Amino acid sequence: MRAQCTACHPDLRHALEYLISSGGKRIRPTVVLLIGNMLGAQPERLLNLGAAVEMLHTATLVHDDLIDGALFRRGVQTLNARWSPAATVLTGDFLFARAANLAAEVGHLAIMQLFAQTLAIIVNGELTQLFSARGLISRDNYYQRIYAKTASLFEMSAQAAAMISASGDDSKVVEACSRFGYELGIAFQIVDDVLDFVGDPTSVGKPLGSDLLQGLVTLPALYFAEANPNHPDVRLLAAGGWGDQERMQRLIQAIRTSESIPKTLREAEDHVEQAIDQLQLFADSESRRALESLARYVVDRRI
Repeated sequence: MRAQCTACHPDLRHALEYLISSGGKRIRPTVVLLIGNMLGAQPERLLNLGAAVEMLHTATLVHDDLIDGALFRRGVQTLNARWSPAATVLTGDFLFARAANLAAEVGHLAIMQLFAQTLAIIVNGELTQLFSARGLISRDNYYQRIYAKTASLFEMSAQAAAMISASGDDSKVVEACSRFGYELGIAFQIVDDVLDFVGDPTSVGKPLGSDLLQGLVTLPALYFAEANPNHPDVRLLAAGGWGDQERMQRLIQAIRTSESIPKTLREAEDHVEQAIDQLQLFADSESRRALESLARYVVDRRI
């Protein structure tokens, strides 16, 4: 990833170094490497694919933080808190371009097509969230949003790793890996949405309930709304009143102490088990066991 900026503007090199060193769980490239190792893919191709996936993810975060006006991520200043909007957008664009270059170096045309399709899904999901998701209490809309926002990239990471492996022509193998990535990505975002209500604001890097304060109804809020359809603050939210910060703060506190949180976590656990079920197709190995542990980590994490 660092090598993608050896001949660029010094400030751009510093920005890339800052982004790489700012932390992150690196779960998506880990999925790439573990699936590829499990299925016998060439290490060099796996490294390029893993780096491409992580650079694509980093680019989406740069743009997301600018769109949301976020000043911190994981307790560290975002790029847009340090740079102008124009410089931040251009840095994100550069990362997208270099991610595509790394994906091309994998040497697999179908993966380039998958890479482009996934980026389109992510961008379309962001536009949908920006223009038509505020205050909407809808499970269908929620699952569509979290697929576009998170699960699509997990799905692509797992599918692409299978495609460049020795079993890449076996449709059952590719489908099982793709489904593993999908279920893991859905679980990952559901847990993120729980942490938005109950996590440590310093570690999460944003105020508690920040999604709801922006009018975005996530799964904990959906469970609460379904159980309490006549709650005055739920009715206000449904009527487009999410701009009433005092009422929304009250709703956030009600959700935090309700059964909605454990119900949401159980749903995430169900998706993790479905992800692990996909691995039953493969022989026992260190990489397969690591994938199972990674899947369980997704619901056990605290940030």
